[in-house]
Formats: sequence, structure tokens, C-alpha cells
Amino acid sequence: MQKVTPTTARKADHIRINLQEDTSSGITTGLEQYRFVHQALPEINFNDINFSVDLFGKTLSKPLLISSMTGGTLKAGRINRNLAIAAQETGIALGLGSQRAALENPNLVKTYRVRHLAPDILLLANLGAIQLNNGYGVDECRSVVDMINADGLILHLNPLQEALQPEGDTNFADLLSKIENVCKHLATPVIVKEVGWGISKEVALQLYNAGVSAIDTAGAGGTSWSQVEMHRANSPSQIRLAKTFVNWGIPTAESILNVSQTCPNVPIIASGGIRSGQDVAKSIALGAVIAGIAGPFLKAAEDSPEELIKVIDEYSNILRVIMFATGSANLSDLPKKIKKLSSS
Repeated sequence: MQKVTPTTARKADHIRINLQEDTSSGITTGLEQYRFVHQALPEINFNDINFSVDLFGKTLSKPLLISSMTGGTLKAGRINRNLAIAAQETGIALGLGSQRAALENPNLVKTYRVRHLAPDILLLANLGAIQLNNGYGVDECRSVVDMINADGLILHLNPLQEALQPEGDTNFADLLSKIENVCKHLATPVIVKEVGWGISKEVALQLYNAGVSAIDTAGAGGTSWSQVEMHRANSPSQIRLAKTFVNWGIPTAESILNVSQTCPNVPIIASGGIRSGQDVAKSIALGAVIAGIAGPFLKAAEDSPEELIKVIDEYSNILRVIMFATGSANLSDLPKKIKKLSSS
């Protein structure tokens, strides 16, 4: 029988709530403020369009990442297997959920191990950056990478979520220097991401100076983890506290621009409310290298890898048509084909 630790119980709650409850942000991604300029004479062959991308030594056939979602429970293990099978079949990247649970309980390692199902993909390990203030260091970061034979490590930032959890870790003091130390001593790339409230220009510059290999903007407009925690709350006052932050955060479009304008040489992963191939195209046009999707992929993967493959193909088909209709033979052409709508 699986040992139920507080971390495992929390992970199970997160899966259930994301699948069953309304956890949407009260604000939009900001991507709706942009549109592509249609080209009636695209001057390219639809069949020659190329949207493959190289990142961290791996070639992705589509500029997509299955964003970090889950792990640490038996159900999460099944979902992760479905995610990995679909990622391998479609040639996209996969980020796993926080592996803290497996460090606390080695019996849970198997819920994260999917490399045998996806030998060719860009696979990213995951750990909460806050754990660097709780005794974890380079050795633990190396352990989660080795645990799944990953190509890189995601350190996630979630101060607001931690503040809304009764059991949350809220000592974020002097965390930047510890992130810098991991970047300096870990052999694999280190990606830092928010979990859904975006990256400011100030934080982008701090992370750049710390030596991160990429930044995942994870802006507001998609799943709101304040609303997830609202559904976990066990008192009326905790519910009211979490509900207060439904409109909190930096919208995804603004978050992408914050990073691209401040750190032009840092690869950007755009996530946060990416709900269609058009959102993917807009994110790349604003400066991202790839786009990460969580919610829609989680719901499909809960069913089967085949269902998830259908959803991934739908995203990529829309992206291909957008590239054709804008005369974009490659992803690098997209930034020249987008404009912001007038605010008047």
C-alpha cells in the first residue's frame, strides 16, 4: 500500500481539483490583444512549413512542452506514463511535476520514471525552488535529474501559492543566491518558472544574472493556483483569503515581453492559459521559443495517450495553418507578422 505523506496527499488533491473544479484565473492572458496580419499571397508551400525547434541539444518536432503537472501518487504515475507516450509519439517536450515527494518517499520514484517510454524527448525534472531554503542543495537537484534521466531541471517559484497553503513554506529570503549556486554547479540546464502569476522585468533580470538557462514565464490567465488552494481550504477565512487573489498576476503576454525585452538572449518558455494553436503562435511571435500547456493536456492524458495525441495534433495543425496564412515558412518569421490591437 502506498504511504500517504502530507506531500502525497497534497498532490492527490491538486490532481482532483484541476480535473473537477473551476480553477481559472479571473484575468485573461493578454494574448487576445494581438492578431496576425493575414497574407493573401503567402508565397510559401504549405507542405514545406517547418516548426521544429532545437532546445538544450534536443530537436522538438513541434514547439510544445507538456508543462509540469503531477507525480507522487499512483494516479499521477499513470498520467505521467500517458504524457510520456504522447510526447514521444508527437516529438514534443515533457516536464514532470515536483519530485519532492519522491525524495521524501523513495517508493514514489516509480511514478515519475518515464524515460523508457520516451527515450528521445526533451525531459525536464522539477523541484520547488523554496526547498533550497529547507536543506536541499545541488545534491538533491542532481538526484531528481538522475532519478528520471532528465535533460534539465525546472525550479519552480510559487510564493503566493505557499502563502495560501496552511502548510505552506514562506521563507523566500536569500533564495536567489541558492538558485545561482545550483545554476553554477549542476551539469544540466536549469530552467526557472513561475506557476501561474508571471515573471516581472525585475525578476527576469535577477534570474538572468543568476545564470539560468531558460525562463518559463507561466503568466496569469490560465489555471490559478490560488483557486486550486481555495478548493483545498478547510475554513471560511482560508477560502476568502484564496478567493481574493483570483485576479492576481502578470498576464502571459506581458510576462513574455518582460523577459524578452529584459533578457533577449535567454530562451523563453511561454505558459499560462495557452489554450490553442493560435495562443502558441502568438506566444512565439512575442518572443517565446516554445509554449507550455498543462490543463488541456492533463484532462486528455487522464483519459489515454491516444486522446492526448489528438489534442497535440490539433494545436500543431492550427499553428501550421496560421504560419501558412501569414506567409511564415519558419517560426522565426512569426514576430514580423503580428500586431497589437488598438486600445481605442
